[in-house]
Amino acid sequence: MADRNRIPAVFIRGGTSKGVFFHARDLPADRAARDAIFLTVIGSPDPYARQLDGMGGGYSSVSKAVVIEPSARDDADVDFTFAQVVVDKPLVDYAQTCGNLSSAVGPFAVDEGLLRVADGPAVVRVFNTNTSKIYHAHFEVRDGRAVESGDYVLSGVSGSGALVRLEYVDPGGAMTRAFLPTGNAVDTFDVAGIGRVEASLVDATNPVVFVAASAFGKTATETPDALDADMHFMAAMDDLRRQAGVAMGIADRPADVPLSTPKIAILAEPGDHTTIAGTAVTASEHDILIRILSMEKCHKAVTGTGAMCLSAACGVAGSVPHRLRRGSDATVRLASPSGVVALAADVGRGDDGTWQARSISVERTQRRLMEGWVRLPHG
Repeated sequence: MADRNRIPAVFIRGGTSKGVFFHARDLPADRAARDAIFLTVIGSPDPYARQLDGMGGGYSSVSKAVVIEPSARDDADVDFTFAQVVVDKPLVDYAQTCGNLSSAVGPFAVDEGLLRVADGPAVVRVFNTNTSKIYHAHFEVRDGRAVESGDYVLSGVSGSGALVRLEYVDPGGAMTRAFLPTGNAVDTFDVAGIGRVEASLVDATNPVVFVAASAFGKTATETPDALDADMHFMAAMDDLRRQAGVAMGIADRPADVPLSTPKIAILAEPGDHTTIAGTAVTASEHDILIRILSMEKCHKAVTGTGAMCLSAACGVAGSVPHRLRRGSDATVRLASPSGVVALAADVGRGDDGTWQARSISVERTQRRLMEGWVRLPHG
């Protein structure tokens, strides 16, 4: 007799995140029933923020679920749905995607036999249901499986792995009405306890609010723990994030802006600093500093979509990122708390004169950590 208390699943690291991957065929079609499974599997809600009774790790970057199925679209091989499981609340959020776990979707599809590709360089076309956007995953296949071992070093991940290159096609307006949702390179907001603050509201793969760190008395070299501990700073950032969410059309009222989107980040010009691993980084090794908040916490590295959005925003003349970045190459080196990552974006003005993000390319690694079944409690 089938055991309804166990569900086939794979535990995977993608980029600087980890998540539990499911086939859609193994889950109930009803969204509420799926959410209940995700909460139980990950271990939420947990008022202790440790998720000891599940597979999460107490941070947004390791409190995630993914659903994969063959795509019915002509321009995609598989459909990918991302679920952000809130650590301390009984909530599963679909109002964003995950650029880090995106790197594991193509390899999962090949390893699980959802499509067959020849050994050598492979391309898997992925449709993300959260954003209704397409991206292409490029990686190496050997003996019918995605190669995981390699010499590519990703900041924030120990060791090295095989390169996975993601190419996002027409990533602008993923969750809002346009690449620049307000039509402006810069908007100004009155932030509680701070005053007037300029911010750039950008939507490329995910919506992000970019602001100069100096506007909040910061340098963007602070550790995540130091930023999290500054309650005045965190409250001001949330106030700005919620106001910006309304301006971007994500919600009608600040109180209704979801926890997951938009993200918000402080930026600064390049500067000497030390990563959370104790590695010294000089100003000459990067083009811009970033500290990004995700689910009310400062990310230990940088969200994949946040990095991609910043790379595109740097190409918009007059924007906060454009003012602060050094150089003008299409490739931008971003310095996060965990190190430097390089991304490339093709940005320019369209025929109607508006700014458009044509494509973004990012490099990640991924590795299958465990496969088998996740268990649900016996009633």
